[in-house]
Amino acid sequence: MTSRIVLLSLASLVLACLVAAGGYLYFRAFSPDRDKYPVRGIDVSHHQGQIDWRRVAADDVAFAVIKATEGGDHVDDAFARNLEEARAAGLAVGAYHFFTFCRPGGDQARNFISVVPHDQPLLPPVVDIEFGGNCPQRPTPEQLSAELAAFLAPVEAAFGKPAIVYLTDEAAEAYGGRIAARPLWLRSLLLQPDRDDWVYWQYHNRGRVDGINGDVDLNVLQGGPAVLAALVAPPR
Repeated sequence: MTSRIVLLSLASLVLACLVAAGGYLYFRAFSPDRDKYPVRGIDVSHHQGQIDWRRVAADDVAFAVIKATEGGDHVDDAFARNLEEARAAGLAVGAYHFFTFCRPGGDQARNFISVVPHDQPLLPPVVDIEFGGNCPQRPTPEQLSAELAAFLAPVEAAFGKPAIVYLTDEAAEAYGGRIAARPLWLRSLLLQPDRDDWVYWQYHNRGRVDGINGDVDLNVLQGGPAVLAALVAPPR
């Protein structure tokens, strides 16, 4: 009887390991249907370290959204280099701002506008709204909408394009549909978003791309190359 219990326990352990290994491999290899979403992109910051952008471009990456600023005074120290080198490698490039809950939206807009160049073709500006790494207080939807409006108005005037709002799952649940209406960048890991009104879909947060050491966020564009070209085109 004891031997049978031991064997059953070992079999259960092996099965659990196989399931875990299968889940891990599925997670690592997951990629949306390339026929439906042919345009791939990444978002990066200084956390990715030194990037070989020519190798990135050769690994089926068409666009990159690069962290520029955070809050009212922080500048990502890799932004200028990443922007220049990614553009030189042939990628469509854009910039994003991490929106903090403890600084006025107007201050944050001035920070972003002062750092991101205005005289180059760029993807629409992105404002990143998430709870992780943010100030501990969480504003009401009304408070966030007011501060976000104070950020968006000068940023959109400066760059001549509607901004895109990035929302994590938590932020989308708390604020989706209750803040300033803008095109969306949704984070939905390994699952198709449950809505269709998005521009970018971040489907992986631990992806691998040639030219980057370590993990990187992976995204797809809703639409083909013509949509990407329209997004990066200068404002009319």
